[in-house]
Amino acid sequence: MEDFEQETRSRIAANGENRQLQDDATAFLASSLESQYSYNFSWLGRPIIQYPQDIIAMQEIIWSVKPDLIVETGIAHGGSLILWASMLELNASCGGPQDARVVGVDIDIRKHNRIAIEDHPMSKRIDMIQGSSVAPEVVEQVKTLASERQTVLVCLDSNHTHEHVLAELEDYAPLTTLNSYCIVFDTIVEDFSDCGPSDRPWSKGNNPMTAMRKYLENHPEFQIDKSINSKLLISAAPDGYLKRIA
Repeated sequence: MEDFEQETRSRIAANGENRQLQDDATAFLASSLESQYSYNFSWLGRPIIQYPQDIIAMQEIIWSVKPDLIVETGIAHGGSLILWASMLELNASCGGPQDARVVGVDIDIRKHNRIAIEDHPMSKRIDMIQGSSVAPEVVEQVKTLASERQTVLVCLDSNHTHEHVLAELEDYAPLTTLNSYCIVFDTIVEDFSDCGPSDRPWSKGNNPMTAMRKYLENHPEFQIDKSINSKLLISAAPDGYLKRIA
């Protein structure tokens, strides 16, 4: 097993240096964004607007970190909440934290989405808070929940403007525990803003990537996990997997 893991690390490192492979992945990303490829998947019956590669990456992270709390900003149809909760359920069945939970925050939880999430078997591990993720009263609720937990993982996936994501990072990234992750989704906007819908308030120079770079200037306790970039190649969160190292 140790030999296989070393071989895997070597392959991943080689991927990061393989220009042809990188170019092919970039071409696919551009085409996939125009066709809304990531909108076609579901997790345990709920739509999940994620690339399959990011779903696998999150499975690996949740299994490795074994958080007892996952915080996500942005709920949409709830597929990601169900994914996180189902992974916590699997972790618990294999000896991980038995009372692990997910808290999702969204400024507008649509009634039909809330009903579908609450009716899902994985809802037993899910809490939802309606309100702006950067509203002081909402941030305080999440901080209170996190203060009772040992290992916290954070996912930021709501409003993708620079200002909003930077505010989320300031509020929620500090909740991330040592050796866990704060994942900033949709950093892809910086390089592919021309490929998606044109009616969004975020664009090149004003998006999660620019906010993340600004945040990292003054927060050396976080480091981009470049190995995830080289492993996935196709991701909505390039450079967005931030590992807390101090």
